[in-house]
Amino acid sequence: MQFSALQLASLLGGKIEGNPDIHVNNIAKIEEAGEGKLSFIANPKYEEFIYTTQASILIINESLVLEKPVSPTLIRVKDAYSSFALLLEKFKQLTSNKVGIQQPSYIPSSVKMGENVFVGAFAYLGENVVLGNNVKIYPNVYLGDNVTVADDSILYPGVRVYDNCMIGARVMLHAGCVIGGDGFGFAPQPDGSYKKVPQIGNVVVHDDVEIGANTTIDRATMGSTVIRKGVKLDNLIQVAHNVDIGNNTVIAGQTGISGSTKIGANCVIGGQVGIVGHIHLADGTKINAQSGLSKSVSETNMALNGSPAFDYKSSLKSQAIFRNLPELEKRVKELEDMVKQMLSEKAGI
Repeated sequence: MQFSALQLASLLGGKIEGNPDIHVNNIAKIEEAGEGKLSFIANPKYEEFIYTTQASILIINESLVLEKPVSPTLIRVKDAYSSFALLLEKFKQLTSNKVGIQQPSYIPSSVKMGENVFVGAFAYLGENVVLGNNVKIYPNVYLGDNVTVADDSILYPGVRVYDNCMIGARVMLHAGCVIGGDGFGFAPQPDGSYKKVPQIGNVVVHDDVEIGANTTIDRATMGSTVIRKGVKLDNLIQVAHNVDIGNNTVIAGQTGISGSTKIGANCVIGGQVGIVGHIHLADGTKINAQSGLSKSVSETNMALNGSPAFDYKSSLKSQAIFRNLPELEKRVKELEDMVKQMLSEKAGI
């Protein structure tokens, strides 16, 4: 497939500087791109490569001021990074637009499918599963009874979605993630054993969500565990039963969220964060990596750090003091010795 600078500029709403008829057939990093390749520059750290790259077309910010002439044809846009992401999305759609039913796969007669659906080999679809238009189900996916998957969603190999769970439109579930496994519910018994509490709820994943490989989202004890519109979850995250994650929140890998916690919209949570159950995080909460959150956050747009987590700036000051404790101890001891000497001299007068 080939695309001209004119076609790309039209798609991105950009302005061309150079040859509008030049064509590219692939995408590459700016420092590695050769003739016939498309690249972009958004990070100032890579600006030096603008003048040495062999790419045929380069997408740059419209605000970027060039220090000298360049060889690629330029397409100036408001946000080069977002524009390049859009092109990557279109490229992926063109190169992976699978359609049809591969065999062997298990699909009961009660399953309902929209148009242009793909179901890969060894997939298992339960009774009354509903797949919307353009849904892609890759090999070895399991969908339990009464699962719904809305338009344009992609389930990569090895995804498991348990009974009665709902997947919205334009959702991407990466390999090995589990949606709707039992929540961690056990009632202690007088003899010291634990009796399992049945988990009869489900998981509801709203539109435009992306969930990383091997992330697990437990079904609710009752009601629903909810992942709201635009949420992005990294690989290896544990979301417990009855958790509710607000719109456009992003969470990095190896984070664990305990049961019944409510996370607001537009939160940013770093990797390896631990969050206790039954608390609420206000909209815009930011938590630094490896922090531990043990109580609710009621103020919006708070930045937190540490374990237990507290105000980010205060935590940095505390860390600085902690690092200096040996020196502070030495100074305190010197002061104590000075005071003792002064008292001894005074007593001798």
